[in-house]
Amino acid sequence: MDLSDLYSDRILQIAANQPIPGRLAAPDGQARKVSRICGSSIEVDIQLSDGVIVGYGHEISACALGQTSAAIVATHIVGTPVAEFRDVRRQMTEMLKADGLPPEGKWNDLKYLEPVRDYRPRHASTLLVFDAVAEALEQAEGRA
Repeated sequence: MDLSDLYSDRILQIAANQPIPGRLAAPDGQARKVSRICGSSIEVDIQLSDGVIVGYGHEISACALGQTSAAIVATHIVGTPVAEFRDVRRQMTEMLKADGLPPEGKWNDLKYLEPVRDYRPRHASTLLVFDAVAEALEQAEGRA
């Protein structure tokens, strides 16, 4: 498989039509993550209420893979229990690094990123949004 094969029509479509959530005025948690390999970066804002993510914002500068992950997260994260999000992050990590299955249900579109497992240098940018949200959640929970 050639590197250009990673950028399927569906990946490019999701990245091109991503929601642009902007930033939150008063987040409970924030985090900035940068991929040392490719320079992709994301800043995320999180608001929590009773263990559920009720607000989300981000600003991203990333390749199509990072944009696709972030677009799928931005589409589905609000209303997601923290434990469910952490499980999706674990599933994504296992999908890329341990031949695990992609997440299902509302997170089903993450399956389009499955071919990234064969390209280790692209794992970091694909997981960037998950790592940033996890850090922001830790910060938000520390304030609770």
